[in-house]
Amino acid sequence: MIVFDLVCGGAGHVFEAWFGSTGDYEAQKARGLVACPLCGSGDVDKAPMSPRLGTRGNRLPEPARPAQAVAPAPAPAPAAAVMPAGAGAAMTNGKAAAIKAMLQAMAKAQAKALQTSDYVGSRFADEARAIHLGEVEERSIHGRATVEEARALIEEGIEVAPLPFPVRSPASEN
Repeated sequence: MIVFDLVCGGAGHVFEAWFGSTGDYEAQKARGLVACPLCGSGDVDKAPMSPRLGTRGNRLPEPARPAQAVAPAPAPAPAAAVMPAGAGAAMTNGKAAAIKAMLQAMAKAQAKALQTSDYVGSRFADEARAIHLGEVEERSIHGRATVEEARALIEEGIEVAPLPFPVRSPASEN
């Protein structure tokens, strides 16, 4: 994944968007799929940005754990998950601070949820189903599921939700 700082030409709003690659960004922009989340303008370009330095490659983050593996599922996110960065010159300080506080709160909630659930990897759909049917002890879980698996769970009345921020899986499942 790559994160770009983007700016809309209409009002000058600055926001972040995640893409699989620069080519993905260009293709989505050409198809009209990239728009400002604040005003909806499709006139969007890359903004000047500073480099992002990640954690050292030899470290794995704490395992990811959602608050409940059986929480209501929101609609699937678009290919480019667009989130305001709060750093735009056109944004008021109050709005930027509120957005930053909201994103920090979401990240904290996700981190806490990840600490209190079991990572089940690609077995997520099977484990969620077994918990729902009472075949195994009820507990909070997190893991990986395809869109089709998630839809099937929802159709069966099993509530699931995607995590708001990307999480690296343990090295054993790469």
